Amino acid sequence: MSIQFAVVLSGCGVYDGAEIHEAVTTLLALDLAGVEYKCFAPNIPQAKTIDHFSGQAVALLGDDDNRNVLSESARIARGDIADLREFRAQDFDGIIFPGGMGAAMNLCNAAEKGPDCEVNDEVRRAVEESYKQGIVIGAMCIAPTIIARVLGPKGVSVTIGKDQGVAAGIEKMGAHHQICNTTEVCIDEENRVVTTPCYMLAKSIKEVAAGTQNLVHAMIDLL
Repeated sequence: MSIQFAVVLSGCGVYDGAEIHEAVTTLLALDLAGVEYKCFAPNIPQAKTIDHFSGQAVALLGDDDNRNVLSESARIARGDIADLREFRAQDFDGIIFPGGMGAAMNLCNAAEKGPDCEVNDEVRRAVEESYKQGIVIGAMCIAPTIIARVLGPKGVSVTIGKDQGVAAGIEKMGAHHQICNTTEVCIDEENRVVTTPCYMLAKSIKEVAAGTQNLVHAMIDLL
């Protein structure tokens, strides 16, 4: 049987959704490794919409005018994506969370509340079910904060690179932070969690590609 991974996206675009380079290089790394994958995203409004040219928030007439995380994520997945409510851990060998501010604003609200953040119910369920099922969990960039928030009581080890402020927040959640360089991975064998810094440190897409490839290979090694 082939290896099956789930990839959870948080929109489309670094400032308000999934970081596109991280998402695409993750899908490429999985494909090159011969891993079949399915993309998921929560069917919820974005926390905010950012004009990626100006970097400014878009003025909206009301909450209903904000973009939808699932619809925006479908741009990256070329339409081949499912509502996160359909995710079942027993159908997969691994699950990966690319970064981007959507991970910290849509999948959870760490961008606003830091270590006291709340995690979206479906995202929390996906992480908890994955942990209980024993499938390998991967996260990159700022997304390891989600894993720390949900699995911190398990003493999980993660990395977001070298940012002392974010690392302190991760420790406050009960998780352990491991300092890593740009393309290095933090491998928590006991909890079956693999994380890497990507654009928390990376200066180019080639560094991101190397980091995502290292993450995918490390996850496969844990199977």
